[in-house]
Parts: sequence; structure tokens; C-alpha cells
Amino acid sequence: MTTQNPPELIKNCPIDNTFKIIGKKFTVHIIRNMAMMGQTRFNQMIDSIENVNPKTLSARLKEMEKDGLITRKVYDEAPIRVEYNLTKKGKDLQGILDQMAAFSMKHYSKTVFKDGKQHSYKQVFKKPVALLN
Repeated sequence: MTTQNPPELIKNCPIDNTFKIIGKKFTVHIIRNMAMMGQTRFNQMIDSIENVNPKTLSARLKEMEKDGLITRKVYDEAPIRVEYNLTKKGKDLQGILDQMAAFSMKHYSKTVFKDGKQHSYKQVFKKPVALLN
């Protein structure tokens, strides 16, 4: 049996690929709000994501749907109700976001916390850091 070194198998850098998917402005914030705050509605996100405008939020949601990170469901009600939910693929990003949060909490506590002291992810969010399934 022959084995290949990972660089010989890789066509494109997987880290770069992930950044292309989630690196656009506000995409990570949308995922955060959906995964950590349970937000599913456009107005919830527009009110809680700092400096996002409706046009940009709408564009990001469409891109995320196209990438398979979220689903969009329109309810036939008056007024029409639209909800966005993370797909399995979108939920798999939770571990990445948790790791990013844990990194800043550990290494940049003076910037992250009001008291400037280090706190663990588990202390703050009352759950362990999510892992990729």
C-alpha cells in the first residue's frame, strides 16, 4: 500500500478555501447569531450585527444559501414570514467559531472582557467548545 503526502493530495489549500466561504464581511457574524443566539429572522440579525446594512445582509444570506450553509423558508402568512436556518454544513462551522472565541478569550482577555481578566469558554458560555463532527 502506498501513501501520499498531504501536499500531493491537495489541489487547493483547505484553510484558504474555508476563508473564501466564511471570510466575507459579516458572514461569520451571521453564523454566530444563528448558532449561538438562535436568530432565524432578517430583522433580528439587522438589529444585532453592528454596522451591517440591509443590502449587505441580504447578499450574504443569499451567498450562504447558495453555498449550502443555510436554508431559507418562506411562510405563506400575512405578512410573509421568512426564516433562515443553519444546515448540517453550517452547523459544522460552530467548532471553528468556538475555537476563535476561545483563542481570544485566552490570549486577548483585556480586549474581550470588561474586567480584563481571562475567562474560559466554558465559564462564559456554560458549555464546552464545540468540535467538528
